[in-house]
Amino acid sequence: MADVLAPDRPRCTVAVVIERERAPNAWEDWRFSIAEVQVDDGMLGTGPRTLRDDGRVAQVLHTGLRVTLHTDEAEGYHLNLSSGAPVWFVMWRIDNDDPSRAWPELVTLSYNEAGRLLDAQERVDNRPLPDDVRAWLQAFTDTHYRPEPKQRRRPASFRAPGER
Repeated sequence: MADVLAPDRPRCTVAVVIERERAPNAWEDWRFSIAEVQVDDGMLGTGPRTLRDDGRVAQVLHTGLRVTLHTDEAEGYHLNLSSGAPVWFVMWRIDNDDPSRAWPELVTLSYNEAGRLLDAQERVDNRPLPDDVRAWLQAFTDTHYRPEPKQRRRPASFRAPGER
């Protein structure tokens, strides 16, 4: 695991399990959710691969998704870590031609990047971050995150009338 999450190599490969439920209610033909995100150390094979399908619920493993840490996203990593419950953010899509099929498009650890994706009307779900990934992300964030200095502005009432 240490080789996969090396601090000098700020990237890792992950696998995502998407769960699909058939006709969960009268208004939906299919419901999808992110069941799991895990570090892919190469032992999971290549995906997508169906792990389970009983006709009602299916789980599909998608491997080989890259998560790369970027210094300009350090604030987003800090926000994720300081949230109290750090998570993987997974942006996923449903196939327009086959609405029974979905796949993960992107996995990120940046709260800010996830927010931009949500602002763009993308589907983004999250799953809890394991402790080893949290420590790896914390080490990167400690090195690269520098909070912006706060700019205090004096209220206009404290300034002289000619300075307002």
